Amino acid sequence: MTKIKVVQVSSDTNIGGAGKCILTFLENYDRERFEICAVIPRNSLLKPKLEETGVKIYEAEHIADKSLSIKGILELRRIFREIKPEIVHTHGAMSGRIAAKMCGIKTVFTRHSVFPPSARISKGIGKKINGFVNNRTADRIIAVAQAAKDNLTATGVSENKIDVILNGVSPLREYAPEELKNVRSKFGLAEGQKSAAIVARLNAVKGHKYFVEAAKAVIDSGIDAKFFIAGTGDTENEIKEQINSLGLSENVIMLGFMDNVEPLMNVMDVQINCSFGTEATSLSLLEGMSIGKPAVVTDFGGNPGVIESGVNGFLVPTKNSGEMAEKIKLLFESDELYGTLSENSKRIYNEKFTESVYTKNIEKIYLSLGGGKNGKA
Repeated sequence: MTKIKVVQVSSDTNIGGAGKCILTFLENYDRERFEICAVIPRNSLLKPKLEETGVKIYEAEHIADKSLSIKGILELRRIFREIKPEIVHTHGAMSGRIAAKMCGIKTVFTRHSVFPPSARISKGIGKKINGFVNNRTADRIIAVAQAAKDNLTATGVSENKIDVILNGVSPLREYAPEELKNVRSKFGLAEGQKSAAIVARLNAVKGHKYFVEAAKAVIDSGIDAKFFIAGTGDTENEIKEQINSLGLSENVIMLGFMDNVEPLMNVMDVQINCSFGTEATSLSLLEGMSIGKPAVVTDFGGNPGVIESGVNGFLVPTKNSGEMAEKIKLLFESDELYGTLSENSKRIYNEKFTESVYTKNIEKIYLSLGGGKNGKA
């Protein structure tokens, strides 16, 4: 069997959601059918992780955190001519798509984010230009949530080019009772004490303000609980001040950056997502589901594609800390409801969000392109 040669291109120097998706695919793809290599910026933090997958890595000088640059296009064109791939799959790298088309190579790109498109590219001539460029430079487009697809079509991109492929993650290890007891102690959780957590960068649109307000409402109702915040970012001081001003320093704990969230995921009862400005398919929600953690999330972006109200968690309106608090209390207080939603979380994860399901869906896109070039490299 002749393998289909694919190049994955990322312009990221850090390991964000896109980088994690790339790694998930590279750890699980069918090596009998595909030959994969990767192009990344020099000194990208992705490199050590990519090396563990065994794929060949090419480092580029002119694409670091830049979607588009002339030097990047020329450099990538040279690299593609050396590799001679049949498909180029880009992540946040318009330079890669243009370079691939210059070489006559079929292209795929993944839209990893969800945000309201500006009028500049969603109306009038701007929409026409944006649609023309994206439709001409991509043979297939992967949207990681229905909301991401809606963003694309609102800016002139052809619906016929877009496939919605929800993210997938490897399952977390579920701790046995004795280990869980020890880890709970390390997080300062007393026996029987409930907990909720939010895992997200500290940015205003991630809605940590409303998480803290909801925590205040739950605690004021008489429920003994702790609320954990994992992540760093530009609103860190603001969140700290809010916690202190509300007298929540004993109950709302900022954990900072966590390289390994598995212990936190095991000790929390409920995961929270308060995003109102950008959210695709949250990887942390999927990880929590893999070990049966229900979630209370806003109805923004890709969240409704992951959480179904009353099935594996609850959807609440954005910026509504009162409604969020009520749903958290419901899960804290009803063991029967919690148990049902927990089992549903595991079931839905296994049906839709495993690394295997995700990888096979990406491979189907490659196969749909026939593994052929539409020109010469």
